[in-house]
Amino acid sequence: MTLTTTAVLVPLLPFLGAVAGLLTGRRSPGFVRPLAVLPTFAAALLTIAVAVGQGGGPATDVATRLTPTGSLPIDLALHIDGFAALIGVLVGTVATCVQIYSTAYLRDDPRYPSYAALVSLFTSAMLLVVYTGDLMVLLVGWEVMGICSYFLVGHYWETEVARAASLKAFLVTKLGDVPFLFGIFALAADAGTFRITGILGHVARDGLHHPTLIALLLLAGVAGKSAQFPLHTWLPDAMAGPTPVSALIHAATMVAAGVYVVARLLPVFAASAAALVVLAVLAAVTMVGSALAALAQDDIKRVLAYSTVGQLGYMTGALAVGDRGAAVFHLLAHGAFKALLFLGAGVIIHAAGTNSLAAMSRMSGLARRVPDAAWTLAVALLALAAIPPFAGFFSKEAVLGAAEHAATGHAAGVPGLAGWTVLVSGLLTALLTAAYATRLWLLVFRGTGPEVPDHGKQPLAMTATLWVLFVPTVGFGLTAPLLPAWFDGRSLEPTATTSVLGTGAALVGGLLTYAAWRHTGARAARAPIGAVAVVEDAAPALAEELAIVTHPPAYGDAVGATDPADPGRLLLGPLHRHAAVGFHLDAVYSALFVRPTRAAATLVRFLDRAVVDTYVSGAGAAPRWLGAAVRRAQTGNVQTYLGALLGGALVLAVAAVLVATGTGA
Repeated sequence: MTLTTTAVLVPLLPFLGAVAGLLTGRRSPGFVRPLAVLPTFAAALLTIAVAVGQGGGPATDVATRLTPTGSLPIDLALHIDGFAALIGVLVGTVATCVQIYSTAYLRDDPRYPSYAALVSLFTSAMLLVVYTGDLMVLLVGWEVMGICSYFLVGHYWETEVARAASLKAFLVTKLGDVPFLFGIFALAADAGTFRITGILGHVARDGLHHPTLIALLLLAGVAGKSAQFPLHTWLPDAMAGPTPVSALIHAATMVAAGVYVVARLLPVFAASAAALVVLAVLAAVTMVGSALAALAQDDIKRVLAYSTVGQLGYMTGALAVGDRGAAVFHLLAHGAFKALLFLGAGVIIHAAGTNSLAAMSRMSGLARRVPDAAWTLAVALLALAAIPPFAGFFSKEAVLGAAEHAATGHAAGVPGLAGWTVLVSGLLTALLTAAYATRLWLLVFRGTGPEVPDHGKQPLAMTATLWVLFVPTVGFGLTAPLLPAWFDGRSLEPTATTSVLGTGAALVGGLLTYAAWRHTGARAARAPIGAVAVVEDAAPALAEELAIVTHPPAYGDAVGATDPADPGRLLLGPLHRHAAVGFHLDAVYSALFVRPTRAAATLVRFLDRAVVDTYVSGAGAAPRWLGAAVRRAQTGNVQTYLGALLGGALVLAVAAVLVATGTGA
């Protein structure tokens, strides 16, 4: 089997599995799990075969004309290079783990057949985005992922939170997709083709007429899909969906798509220094803001969601300084340990028996209850905090090294301002990341909350996937010396300066959080009533802020207002109440967009009822009244008709005499 044929089968197999699952899932429940797992697993094996066949060598680029369009043609094109090959392996591996995990996590869910089919379709769409060489075909996969996320986030549609979260995810991402579509059209019109290789060749050869405008239009779609400021607000609320879906979205699909598209089209962005500075500033705001918000959340999945937003900020920061190798390296490493973190959180939630107990302040005694999750989560959190020798350390240091390279003026075409912005914000985020990672582990496994009910041993399908993802979480970073051959040839090995600064910042963040936890725990033990009273005094203000967002946080209390031993409150101080609600960005959107839209809808409804309906009703009433008057004249009495005829003739005669008299005069 040729490399091209193998690559074509990769997105096709999950698609066929999704179609078969949707058509036969409810009628043949025994085939649901095989149809969910086997096509995705086969696709994962084929992604490995594609990566081995590609081998970091020259890109495979083949195409066939889809249809004549009369202007710019659309091609069914494959473009397999080192980036596509390795990201395909990530998508296939994580999707397979999610499908296997879901067979146990959603074992008793009556809507599992449709869920599994949508996960397969989601996987197929992302693989299409990764492997295609045509922007219009990429856009198809891009939009299919959007509709899949809508259905999967709203899987528990019985709850208002899930319904609102799915709608919010769809609308916010569509808000970015509109300018993204115009950016694709503008780019193709400028380059004369939708083929990615043709576009990059045109940029290198002739340049673009409006590079800044095109880059900013594309960036809007990337910000929506990859949850970057200011279009990141949908991602924390999307935690209302099943936990395996969160793992898939955060680790291998959807949010990774935006970063991947920028990596593929990086020369387009590099053609505009202004676009790189904008990208760097957005990455910096996203990194720092999301890390502060994560430090204030109480729901374990919302902490991980804000963590994803911040780590994506690292990736876009690496792209802003012109190093797509570092960005994709961190994308791959992050995909492994973030999938492990979410699936581990799912084990914890499953052990508690209900999603409503995802609040970390209400957890206790879980380390001995779920030892597999405890060990693997501890390592994944170390990787997230970029502690050596785990994968996150090497990939994050590659980003910081690229930023230092640009800041010192050694990156051609990259403004030094972009480099310094990414470097400083990246170091600050490293400190904050270690802080919220340490806080999560302490509250979940050393917490003082009530003992959660014991729901027995966790299924093998769930715990086994944790250990599968444990392997790349520990060892993937060691491949840093080998990856440049697959990417652009730039070194991805840590540099001394950023390694010392980044690791030092992470250690400081972890130690400060541990010290704050010990301090707050001791204070709560000495005066528990007073400590609780302080928290209760803050609760009304928090409730007031939460009341103005579009919908309440998922799974109950998401801001940690019930745990007097929460180190996040001590570390953030007065900033805590603002960070807990995402710095009021939802409230700002509500004031700027939601309320005016609702007011406009109310006005339109009034005009429709009071004005349009009045005219329509009047247009129908006038003929009705005329008909009623004419109907009364139709009595059926011949004498009445003759009398009316005589009267009419008399009137006409009188009128004729008057006219004649007037004429004679």
